[in-house]
Amino acid sequence: MPVVVLPCLDEAAALPWVLSRLPDGYRAVVADNGSTDGSAEVARAHGALVVPASPRGFGAACHAGLLAADPEDGIVCFADADGSLDLQQLPRVVEPVLAGAADLVLGRRRPTTRGAWPVHARVANVVLARSVRRRTGYPVHDLGPMRACRSSALLALDLRDRRFGYPLEMVTRASGAGWRVREVDVDYLRRTGRSKVTGTVRGTVRAVRDMQRVLAELSEAQGR
Repeated sequence: MPVVVLPCLDEAAALPWVLSRLPDGYRAVVADNGSTDGSAEVARAHGALVVPASPRGFGAACHAGLLAADPEDGIVCFADADGSLDLQQLPRVVEPVLAGAADLVLGRRRPTTRGAWPVHARVANVVLARSVRRRTGYPVHDLGPMRACRSSALLALDLRDRRFGYPLEMVTRASGAGWRVREVDVDYLRRTGRSKVTGTVRGTVRAVRDMQRVLAELSEAQGR
């Protein structure tokens, strides 16, 4: 049974729709990163397993959810809990992993409405993806949050970042381990409420800094 990890910080308004879109045969793990709006209670009421995640940070929430997933389930997926991604599209991300055609599949976001992806966030993503392509050789165009791989293999990568660098570290460590990485298109919707990251220039800058730090550490390790 594939498990989808949903990092969560104050997403009570979005969670009912998000969890209602969970495909049959999938299990949701909501990693609550200190919500104060009742997100945990909403998630439980809609059938999700809720695990606390600390310290505060996107990577900390992702990793707490990964640790809560049973490795025997085989496949672990990640997606945002803010309503910007339709979980009904998870099977198209999971299928290449199940078929043995890829080790890590990234959902390349395709905005469905104007304003779903702010310009400053899209530009930052393009720049970071270009850096990842240059350093890893992967044809990556988006470091988006919807992705899938085998949970036991991901645990073996021993990801260390607990902030916004976690998604990028996943790709760079996958490269070092010789993983096959591919992209598939997924819809990108206007999120519910205001984004704490891409919805503001300040949040985007913070995320970019975290990811640049991961790239710098990679360069330093390769130079040794």
